[in-house]
Amino acid sequence: MSSQNVSPRTWKLPKRMAPVAFAFYMAGIMAFLMSMVIVAANGGADARFLERVLASYALAMPAAFASVMLVRPVVLRLVGWTVRA
Repeated sequence: MSSQNVSPRTWKLPKRMAPVAFAFYMAGIMAFLMSMVIVAANGGADARFLERVLASYALAMPAAFASVMLVRPVVLRLVGWTVRA
């Protein structure tokens, strides 16, 4: 068998998982940014700022991911209504 015919092993997800990967990354980034903003607004940026942000993020990330997965169909429909095909 030629090495050209064998597909290389890769860590990448199948294409059908793209919406889940998108939701995971979007939720992760937004939850972290919002955790930083909310922690800073509520308690300021002191020596324990990063510790408090990470504690907040641990709660926010799963909630954000579940929320993105739940509202995705609604957002897709809203985009379809507001953007020309």
